[in-house]
Amino acid sequence: MNRRKILLLVTIYSLLVTLVGCDAFVRKFTRKPKKENLPVEEMVLIPEEYSGPQMTKEEQYRQYFLFWKSWHDELYESLLQKKSNKKQIDCTQEALKNLLNLKALLNENTQAKLEVYIASLREIKDLIADDIYGNKIYTYIRDVEKIKRNILKDFSYNKIKNELL
Repeated sequence: MNRRKILLLVTIYSLLVTLVGCDAFVRKFTRKPKKENLPVEEMVLIPEEYSGPQMTKEEQYRQYFLFWKSWHDELYESLLQKKSNKKQIDCTQEALKNLLNLKALLNENTQAKLEVYIASLREIKDLIADDIYGNKIYTYIRDVEKIKRNILKDFSYNKIKNELL
């Protein structure tokens, strides 16, 4: 019986020491101060206009021409490899976007010449969109090749540099 009392007292004592003496346990059950009373700093945003690197008309023309050429090549490859209809339409739209950017840099006479190719590319885009199964893909390939060849011949920077605005 004496042993039981000693064992019980030791157990109770160790339990009390564990519960009361444990700092982490005490921290769990103490209230945290409310943070609502802290002063709130007002955020001040000053708009700053970022103008990218200033490019000359020549640099812009060369850049848009390069972008057009790469998208046109991508369109040609997607037609050759019979990739998805969506891919072909996306390539055509990007090529058109860059041709329109080129057009904005040219004078009126040259713009009219470029508009012919832009209209042809738009027509091809519409035909590709309507031809879901790609039945006339070889016709599109031929037309895309022809447009590229003519634009490269007529609108390379060396031939167009005097026509820039």
